[in-house]
Amino acid sequence: QVQLVESGGGLVRAGDSLRLSCAASGRAFSDYSVAWFRQGSGEEDDFVARIYYSGDVTNYANSAEGRFTMSRDNVHNTVSLQMNSLKPEDTAVYYCAAGWRVNSRYPAAYPYRGQGTHVTVSS
Repeated sequence: QVQLVESGGGLVRAGDSLRLSCAASGRAFSDYSVAWFRQGSGEEDDFVARIYYSGDVTNYANSAEGRFTMSRDNVHNTVSLQMNSLKPEDTAVYYCAAGWRVNSRYPAAYPYRGQGTHVTVSS
């Protein structure tokens, strides 16, 4: 079992930055790939970014490429998502999800997820 807790969301203006964090506890975190997803006004979970368990591979959605940076700290069992140049369309609930050595963009591949943190970007 892996427990995940997100933090760092809030209300910001377009162009501002936010740094989301995901704190993990439970099994050996270094063996788990982590992804960020977001759920906006629709029902679907949209892929945002992912980092492989080894930390040497990151992957971003087109909407996040060049603006968001994902990183992990396996010593402190945390994953971060630095979000710059935020846009109103980034408004969503962001959650992190973990899966054992997963190599996928799909939410179903990550069996563990947190409760999410709200990000609201005003224009």
